[in-house]
Amino acid sequence: MQGTGTDAPTDTIAVCDRAGTTKYILAPAEVLGRQVSKASASIDTQGGNAWYVSLTFNGEGTKAFGALTTRVTTLAEPLNQVAIVLDGLVVSAPRITEPIPSGNAQITGSFTQLEAQDLSNVLKYGALPLAFDRGEVQQVSPTLGADQLNAGLLAGGLGLGLVLLYSLLYYRGLGFVTVGSLTVAGSLVYLLFLLLGKWIGFTLTLAGIAGAIVAIGVTADSFIIYFERVRDELREGRTLRTAVETGWLRARHTILVADFVSIIAAVLLYFFAVGGVRGFAFTLGLTTLVDLIVVFVFTKPLVTIVARLHFFSSGHRLSGLSAKSTGTLPVTKEA
Repeated sequence: MQGTGTDAPTDTIAVCDRAGTTKYILAPAEVLGRQVSKASASIDTQGGNAWYVSLTFNGEGTKAFGALTTRVTTLAEPLNQVAIVLDGLVVSAPRITEPIPSGNAQITGSFTQLEAQDLSNVLKYGALPLAFDRGEVQQVSPTLGADQLNAGLLAGGLGLGLVLLYSLLYYRGLGFVTVGSLTVAGSLVYLLFLLLGKWIGFTLTLAGIAGAIVAIGVTADSFIIYFERVRDELREGRTLRTAVETGWLRARHTILVADFVSIIAAVLLYFFAVGGVRGFAFTLGLTTLVDLIVVFVFTKPLVTIVARLHFFSSGHRLSGLSAKSTGTLPVTKEA
């Protein structure tokens, strides 16, 4: 049940308990919550393990509570009850059995641990005097939000297109490995977004799109590192098949370190940032993990396969592995 919480301590009011089953007519308050200096829930280990609440009043509260208990002990039930009120509802209404001039009191009854702790918290803290100030109000129309999301998707598409164009112009035939790898990575990320949306209600925000765009660069770096290591091996006179394997052994450590740095940064941002930055960090970390999987499971095996093709092993001028592209003499043709 919900109370009004607008009554003044000097009012005579009619209220209910929290369950709404008992009604009370209350006289003006004689002891206020600010006069309680301490309250705690304890268990009576010598009396049947019953829970009780002990409370201590400050100097002003001690006098007021002592006078109240001295007066109500002479009254018949239910006039000898003292109501503890929070937000217009009676939390507890214990009977006073004797005067309590010391400022230390105990409330006993058939409390559970949770009920005793709840009552002690009410006595200690009451209704917290909080008020919210309006700092800034900004109204955004649904069309504006959709326009921003579409602009982010367009930026991501342009970034992906530029990466693919660069790969094809610079690495030529080898650039199609990049196209295939990015296609697989993009499909996996899209599938994960759909599954996370179904499982945990994940939604792709503008900040999340920004994280995915940055991850495109991280993924492209992995391909560049590997391809350049292969070219370095070719410059040292190795055949393409040997260069692919040796270059991978030397490139994978760098790829792992670079991706783990991105993942660590994403994790730190996610746990220590708020709002949209967490969306950026989440998508960055997720897409970087996908990059690791794709490079190891798809890109490396694909490069091993294409290295066996005559088009690449012969150093065709459009393969991206020609003598002109690598700055070497033509590689030895393999049997």
